[in-house]
Amino acid sequence: MLERAGAWFLESGIQEPSGGVARFYRSDLGQNARVSTEITGYAVSFFVYLFQRSGNPAYQEAALRSARFLTRSAWDPTLGMFPFEHSPERLAYFFDSGIIVRGLLAEWHLTQDREFLDVAVQAGAGMLANFVGQEDIHPILVLPEAKPVERASAWSRSPGCYQLKSAMAWHDLFVETGRLEFQKAYESALAQALENAPCFLPGEADREKVMDRLHAYAYFLEGLLPCALRPDCAAAIRDGIPRIAGLLSEIAPIFARSDVYAQLLRIRLFADQLEIVPLDTIAAAKEAQQAAQFQLEAGGFGFGTKRGVLMPFINPVSTAFCAQALDMYCLHQSKRFTPNLKALV
Repeated sequence: MLERAGAWFLESGIQEPSGGVARFYRSDLGQNARVSTEITGYAVSFFVYLFQRSGNPAYQEAALRSARFLTRSAWDPTLGMFPFEHSPERLAYFFDSGIIVRGLLAEWHLTQDREFLDVAVQAGAGMLANFVGQEDIHPILVLPEAKPVERASAWSRSPGCYQLKSAMAWHDLFVETGRLEFQKAYESALAQALENAPCFLPGEADREKVMDRLHAYAYFLEGLLPCALRPDCAAAIRDGIPRIAGLLSEIAPIFARSDVYAQLLRIRLFADQLEIVPLDTIAAAKEAQQAAQFQLEAGGFGFGTKRGVLMPFINPVSTAFCAQALDMYCLHQSKRFTPNLKALV
């Protein structure tokens, strides 16, 4: 499955010659959506994972193309941010920024090319300087003024516990540089996330929107992993796994997202290895089976189903999450899985 997913990334055209990666492929229209800097950041992390698991130099080359697209085309050194290129007005997203930084750090670990570390550090500093408000983290800014966009009820347009996945970039930058401001920023984001998490789910009356929030809540659990052994963080993980699992099982007949199965499986595996929550082997096997069913003949994974019917979106992030989760599950079964946080896409 990992090999087929990797082949789709390399051969489908989802990665353009520039190195930029499209947000998704529309199977009903036979065309890609526009290139996304966030998705390109995810792709860099996944290409690096594929190379480390296989040794195939094609993945190394693909990771380099995407990383250079981010540093040489997408990055705005004057603003110190990665603009979101698809909006009629220039915007920057906190969440996207952290994902991109983590992708660049993955490439830095692979190549030791200072270009990627330097831009990652500058982008992390830009996140700190521009997105951090007096009470919380601004989700979206208008550029070039770096003015916060008016917030809305949708989770992606409001601050919340999901932002902790992006704030992991600050933790990673602290590990690389020793700069205390990055660790303090992560700790602040952690405190805000722990406060927000209990009220994040279900958060909506519409069950389909709750499924989307499960994806976001899983980001929160992933964002806890750098401090997973702290009692409060471990307790949040122990509480969060059954919350996601229960709502996922309840809503899946109406709307199911492949990435939620994958994220839940990954967090189970990490929690088991860190001795926070023993692996529920029956639940994990079912989640692996469900995630695997989304892989299409071409190798990519579908985004989701509505009332059992596959939606016409083949997603790079769904593909990366599902393929990695299934690979980690196979490693677990053969007693070779280790909880490497840097490898988590």
